[in-house]
Amino acid sequence: MDVTELIDLYAAGTRDFSSVMLIEANLSSINLSGCDLSNANLSVANLSGANLSGANLTRAKLNVARLSGANFTKAKLNGATLNVANLIRADFAGAELINTSLIRAELIRAELSKANMRTANLNGADLREATLRQANLTRANLSEANLRGCSLTGAILEQANINGSDLSRSDLSGSNLREAELRQTNLSKANLSGADLSGANLRWADLSGANLSWADLSDAKLSGANLVGADLSNANLLNTSLVHADLTQANLIRADWVGADLTGANLTGAKLFAVSRFGLKTDGMIADWVDLSPDGDRSEIQRFETDDPRKFFNQTMPKVKILVDAPLTLDANLLLLSAYQKLSSKKYLRLGEAPSIEVGARRTTITFNINNNEYLFILGYIAILPFQSAGSAHNNIMAIVKGLQSQNLESLKIKEPQRIRELIDTVRRTIHEVAAHNLAISIPLEVQENNFFSSPTQLILTNSNDQSLSIFHHPGFGKKLLLQKGSNSLKNLSNQEVNLPMLSAIVEFIQEFD
Repeated sequence: MDVTELIDLYAAGTRDFSSVMLIEANLSSINLSGCDLSNANLSVANLSGANLSGANLTRAKLNVARLSGANFTKAKLNGATLNVANLIRADFAGAELINTSLIRAELIRAELSKANMRTANLNGADLREATLRQANLTRANLSEANLRGCSLTGAILEQANINGSDLSRSDLSGSNLREAELRQTNLSKANLSGADLSGANLRWADLSGANLSWADLSDAKLSGANLVGADLSNANLLNTSLVHADLTQANLIRADWVGADLTGANLTGAKLFAVSRFGLKTDGMIADWVDLSPDGDRSEIQRFETDDPRKFFNQTMPKVKILVDAPLTLDANLLLLSAYQKLSSKKYLRLGEAPSIEVGARRTTITFNINNNEYLFILGYIAILPFQSAGSAHNNIMAIVKGLQSQNLESLKIKEPQRIRELIDTVRRTIHEVAAHNLAISIPLEVQENNFFSSPTQLILTNSNDQSLSIFHHPGFGKKLLLQKGSNSLKNLSNQEVNLPMLSAIVEFIQEFD
């Protein structure tokens, strides 16, 4: 079949041209919309400007074909081969290209929005400034492809192979790159805001100046990655590997990176406001200074000219621990959780995550983990509320605050006394605010009738340097036999004063707050 016969048959209403052989044919600007060209061989053919919208080109051969400006909207090209084809400005919007081979194809400024390109092979393809919005590229091969300046907003690139590709200045905002392979990929100044990169392999990738704000990089591998000047604000970096990564002047404001591995990483000039300094691996970390200002404007600089920067970061999370001198029963457990749930519902209270509970044969340990040393006293005040010893514990906390307020901190040779004064004032104001509300309403009535909550308690705070401070110890704790005997033994215990920790111990404990 020659070109003239094809045109005449199409004009007469024929649409089935499956397995047609038109190698090197000139079909420029031809209209073959909706026709069946499955298994056709159109290699080296000229189809520039052709209308193939809605056509079936399944398993067709279009190698080295000229297809610039061709219309393939909603066409089916599943299993087709278009290797080294000229597809500049071609329109594949909504087309199916599942398992299609486009090795080294020219797709400059091509339209591929909402195209289904699952498992397509685009190795070495040129996709500069192409539009692939919401395109499905699941498990596609884009290794060594040129995607510079591409629009891939909302695209699905899950488990795609993008190793060694150029995605610089591309827009990947909101895209799905879960478990994608991006080793040595150039993503400099790319927009990856809100993208899902969880579990992705970004080893030695260039992400300098990239926008990764609100991106999910949990469990991602960024060893050796260049993140100089990258925006990682509000990003999820839980358990992310950043071994030997360069985070110089990167914006990490409000990023969540608990469990991240920063071994050998460079954080000089990084913006770290509202970033947890706990639960990190920091061996061999490099940092001359970091920016702790809320706006990242260098108004608050932390320098490490002589100190090891690893001391600024801590392996231990601060804890509030309540020891109860009784085993936790099922009923008491339900009441405890109910009490904490109701307390958490109050806007002025912050309990954070649910506590861990360890139940022994004789005692119960309730532990709250937090990411801020400065909230330890306040959380201790709130966490003890369900217990009958809360009043005594509260008196101790207030006595500690008043004792510190009355001291001349300069005479004690305390480092940064003004910062400690501000901390004490914050604790005092917050506790007064909590005390001003009728919290008894928040505690279930059944709590008051349950023996577990009337048991003696201890309240212990542990700072990020794993230093503990016992701020309340009930006189009857560990003396259950004496309490059971009653009479004089019980009377003697109830008359004992609750001892406060030494002022020097309190000051040492607070001075470790960073």
